[in-house]
Amino acid sequence: MPPSKGTGHPLRLLGVYAALLAVIYALVFFTGDKSPEPKLGIDLQGGTRVTLSARTPDGKKPSQDSLEQAQQIIESRVNGLGVAGSEVVIDGDTLVITVPGENGDQAKSLATTAKLYVRPMLNEVPVQAAAPGQPDQPGQPGPTPSGAAVPPGESASPETPTSPAEPAPTSPSEPAPGAGESAPTPQNRVFPAQAPTPEPSPTPAPSTTPAAPQGNPNDPAAPQQVQQQIAQARELRQSDDQQTQQLAVATLAAGGCGAADPLAGNDDPAKPLVTCSTDGKFVYLLGPSALDGQQISDATSGYNQQQSQWEVNVKFTSAGGKTWGQLTDQYYQQRLAFTLDSKVISAPVVQAAGQYSGDTRISGNFNSQTSKDLANQLKYGSLPLSFATSEAQTVSATLGLSSLKAGLIAGAVGLVAVLLYCLLYYRMLGFLAGFSLIASGVAVYGIIVLLGRWINFTLDLAGIAGLIIGIGMTADSFVVFFERIKDEMREGRSFRSAVPRGWARAQRTNLSGKTVSLIASAVLYILAAGQVKGFAFTLGLTTVLDVIVLYLVTAPLMMMASHSPFWAKPAVNGLGAVQQLARERKAAAGVLAGKEA
Repeated sequence: MPPSKGTGHPLRLLGVYAALLAVIYALVFFTGDKSPEPKLGIDLQGGTRVTLSARTPDGKKPSQDSLEQAQQIIESRVNGLGVAGSEVVIDGDTLVITVPGENGDQAKSLATTAKLYVRPMLNEVPVQAAAPGQPDQPGQPGPTPSGAAVPPGESASPETPTSPAEPAPTSPSEPAPGAGESAPTPQNRVFPAQAPTPEPSPTPAPSTTPAAPQGNPNDPAAPQQVQQQIAQARELRQSDDQQTQQLAVATLAAGGCGAADPLAGNDDPAKPLVTCSTDGKFVYLLGPSALDGQQISDATSGYNQQQSQWEVNVKFTSAGGKTWGQLTDQYYQQRLAFTLDSKVISAPVVQAAGQYSGDTRISGNFNSQTSKDLANQLKYGSLPLSFATSEAQTVSATLGLSSLKAGLIAGAVGLVAVLLYCLLYYRMLGFLAGFSLIASGVAVYGIIVLLGRWINFTLDLAGIAGLIIGIGMTADSFVVFFERIKDEMREGRSFRSAVPRGWARAQRTNLSGKTVSLIASAVLYILAAGQVKGFAFTLGLTTVLDVIVLYLVTAPLMMMASHSPFWAKPAVNGLGAVQQLARERKAAAGVLAGKEA
C-alpha cells in the first residue's frame, strides 16, 4: 500500500497553511478599520432597537397576515445584509427590529416599504433655494437634476445622434445647465449612451393656497391624523386636474420637500404623482405607473467600471421584461422615473428602444452600502404595509461582557481538559493535537473578525459555544487518526509504516463525520431563528476549518513524526503497550504454526 494518497510533502502543506494564516491576518490588520476585535452580538454588547408602527391608508388595524408577511420580508432583508444576531418581533400592531451595534440608520433602512414604480416624467422643477416666491438669479446654475443624461461640466451635442453602445460626444466648452454641485441623486442612466437633458418646464408661481397639513405622519398614536394626511396628500399631489398639479408642484418647489412624506409607500400607482427627488432638490410631475417592483425577479449591486459608479442591476420577470420593452419603445428619448416609496431615486433618459431583454440598471449617487441596501429591498419585495419608525433606541446588553468572559473561561477549561487527556493517553503525541487545536483557533478568530467587517457577522454567546464545540472537534479528528495508527501497529507494523496506512483509513472516517456535522449545521441554520442561527453558523464554519487543519496541519505533523527516531520511541508516543501486544501475537502465531507443522 502506498504511504499516503491524501497528503503531499509535509513541509509544503504546513507552508500552505502558514500562508493562509498570513493572508487572513494581513486582511485583519491592513484592511477595513484594522481592528483585531470581532463584532459582538446584542446579548454581549447591546444594540439598537427601532419600533415600527403600521400605517394603513384607511386607518384600520393591520391584519395579522400582513404583519407576519412584513416580518418575513424584513427577516429576509436582514439575512441579505448579513446582519447576524438581529431580531424581528411582532408586538401587537407593531414590529420591533433589534440589530447589534449603534447603527440606527441601518435598522430603519430594513423597514423601508420599498414600493418601486416606474412612471413617465412629465415635468421637472428645481426646489427654490431662496425664500419661497423668490426666483433664482439668472445665470446661476442650480443643482444637477436627478436623471440628467449629461455629466457635470459637459453637454451633449444635439446634432450628433447617440447609440446605446456608444456615448455621445460632449463639448467641454459649453457647460450644461444645472451642472453645479452634485446631489445625492446625480445623473442616472438606463443605458450607457447619453442624450440631451430635456429642458425643465418653468416653475409656476407658488400659490397662496395652503398646502396639505404636514403634521407628523410618524406619530403612531394618531392613526386618524395619519389617515387624514394621506387623504389630503393624495388629493393635492395625485390629482388628474392640471391646475391642482401645478399647485402641488409649486407647493413642493417652495420648500415642501423637506417635510416627512405621508405618501411614502401609500401613493396610488394608477394616478399621477407630484413628488420630490431623494435629495429634496427637485420636484417632479409623473404619470401613472407603468411597471412596479412585483415584476422584478432579482436585483444585485455592482460597480460600473466604465461609468465609475455603483449601480443596481435589475432583472425583470418575463412579463415585466415585455412591459419594460414596450416602455422603451413608447418613451424613447424621454425620461422614465424610478420611484421608491414615492421618492424619485433615478430618472434616466431612455437611450435605446426595444429593450426586451428583461434587464436594466438603476444608477445614482450610490455608494457600496446604499446600492446594496436598494438591491436588497428590491430583491426581497416590498412590504405589504407602510410603517412609521420611531427614533433608534440603544439597548443594553442582556448578558454583558462578564458572561462573555465566563463563556470563554469555560471553553478554555474544556479545551485544556481535552489537551491533558491527549497528553495522558497519547503521551508526547498529545502535543501535536494541541498544536492542531491552536492552529484551528487562530484561523477561526481571524475569519470571525473579517466576517464582522464583510457581512456584519456578530458573535453572540451561542456562536461562541459553536466555536468551542467546533474547535474541539479537531481533537476528535486526531483521536480517530491515532486509533487507526494503533490498529495498524496491532497488526505488527512499525510506527513509521503505520502512520500513512492509518491516515488512509482515518481520513475516510473523518470526512464522513464532518459531512454529517456540516449537514446538521446547514439544516439547523435554515430552520432555526435568532441566536440558534449563530450557533449553527459558527459550528459549520469550524467544521470546514477542521477539515482544512486535518489535511494541512495534523496529517503533515504526524507524517513528520513517523520519520523521527525520537517520536518512534514507545515512551514518547505511548504505543509501547500496542507494540508489546503485536509482538505477543506474532510469537503466539509462530508457536501455533510450529505445532501445526
